[in-house]
Amino acid sequence: MSSADVTTDPVETEAEEPAIVDEVREALLAEVTEALGAGVVGSHVRPLDDLWIRLDRSVWAESAALLQGKGFRFFDYLSAIDWLPSPFGRDMDAQEDIEVLGAEPKPAGTMQQGYAGGDTRFQVIARVVDPSRSLGVHLKVDLPDDDLSVDTWTRTYLGASWHERECREMFGIDFPGHPYLVKLYLPADFQGFPLRKDFPLLSRQVRPWPGIVDVEPLPGGDDDEEGEGE
Repeated sequence: MSSADVTTDPVETEAEEPAIVDEVREALLAEVTEALGAGVVGSHVRPLDDLWIRLDRSVWAESAALLQGKGFRFFDYLSAIDWLPSPFGRDMDAQEDIEVLGAEPKPAGTMQQGYAGGDTRFQVIARVVDPSRSLGVHLKVDLPDDDLSVDTWTRTYLGASWHERECREMFGIDFPGHPYLVKLYLPADFQGFPLRKDFPLLSRQVRPWPGIVDVEPLPGGDDDEEGEGE
């Protein structure tokens, strides 16, 4: 058989690129896991970018002290996430699309908890930074629906005080040990927690948005001309 009789596949198989290993973040994850043991329940490394570590509630306050001792002196932020898909579907976002344009209501999605996963609807998430290495880490913790609370970080990072107060006000999450957990924005007698997905935003029901924008007729338009002819 000559070489002319041999057929070859014109499509060349591309060599797989080697996976990027972020040695710095992998080492930090290993150190935190060694120190907190079973308190680390999940993690995700995005190479050369960021690190997420999901923790058990029992080690939440301990994790703050641990990282501060490793040089993470800069407190970036603390907040909460409600992963519940909106129970209102399109009703709260674009009711006019349904009534005027005949759009189908948006079906409720499934609950997904992002990087490092999760087992609960509510999570608290915080980020701290080691300025000397320009290295940051996200920490997150699951909160059971029947006990929305986790120990305060204010004993380690004083800057967490304002953030935890906002979390309490907007999500209804308690932070035992916080010295002054009072409201920042809302009236003292305000009922409910506005950043929960199941909190009804009545202003959207009165005037839904985004949707068709009401346009006022300009002076000299058809309406005025009709009025002049009467």
